[in-house]
Amino acid sequence: MDRSSETLDSIREINLSYIMLAQRMLREDRAIGMFRLGLSAELADLLAGLSLAQIVKLAASDQLLCFFRFNDHAMLSALTQTTKHAAVAPTHAAILLAGQPAEQFA
Repeated sequence: MDRSSETLDSIREINLSYIMLAQRMLREDRAIGMFRLGLSAELADLLAGLSLAQIVKLAASDQLLCFFRFNDHAMLSALTQTTKHAAVAPTHAAILLAGQPAEQFA
């Protein structure tokens, strides 16, 4: 198996894990799941309602379905720097992420 094939297999595995995790999070607590995933209500409804066949088909994509939410240098730096106040780092991350818009359909 070449590297390209291994990479595509890894992407598909990540996609499947991500979709299944997203569905579980949305079932357990919809509001918290939407916040942690950065999803709009419409996208949360769509993800939560996917059948197993739809999940497998979607996961088979050669594109990553999840994205790196820390797209701001200041945000990423704040979360990775060692600070005197390490106990508040998760709260700081939640505040920074709360300021980002939920993903919407285009």
